[in-house]
Amino acid sequence: MKPLLFKRDNFERARNAMVEEQVIGRGVKDEGVLQAMRLVPRQLFVEEALYAQAYNDSALPIGEKQTISQPCMVAFMTEALGLTGKEKTLEIGTGSGYQTAILSMLADKVYSIERIPSIASRARKLLDNLMCPNVIVRVGDGTLGWQEESPFDVILAAAYSPEIPPAYINQLAFGGRLVMPVGTEESQGLIRVTKKPRGIEKETLAACRFVKLIGQYGCRESDKKDP
Repeated sequence: MKPLLFKRDNFERARNAMVEEQVIGRGVKDEGVLQAMRLVPRQLFVEEALYAQAYNDSALPIGEKQTISQPCMVAFMTEALGLTGKEKTLEIGTGSGYQTAILSMLADKVYSIERIPSIASRARKLLDNLMCPNVIVRVGDGTLGWQEESPFDVILAAAYSPEIPPAYINQLAFGGRLVMPVGTEESQGLIRVTKKPRGIEKETLAACRFVKLIGQYGCRESDKKDP
């Protein structure tokens, strides 16, 4: 597990309770994931007015109609990637940077794409303050992936799309895993794809609810209803 600048704070008890009740209580068993969740200070990734809610089992707003995912979903998706510490990782949707910080502790390198400049800037500052040097954040269309840095061992997308963008499969290494929500605003399934020489294996892990994946191969931002 990669080091992270961690200081004891008044939320330590709340973090431990979150892990015990929301994460382990929902079936997550990976010790690396559990330890990362115990260490990363989630309250720093939301507005100060929401600090008291930071360890509740709920998504919270972070501005620009975006949210920070509920803790159990962050843990569940991270565990589903099967990280060993050696992976080159692509994250779609940096958002608050909370999931990014978790990944930074468990993967070799994290390439994270955020489409909203102000959100990307705030996340970058937080990740720098927490000493996450193995993370690179850039602003762009996440549905296009990050071609020049591919292939990736794992890809995680924290927003839903009606279909898996083709770039994700193309940029995934053989043996690599992709985890993302697929569906509509009303009905989404968390999908894990494993890429093999003869094709891909796809499985649905759980029902979920995420914001739209906006971009050329995702949902259209101007749509009032899902495609």
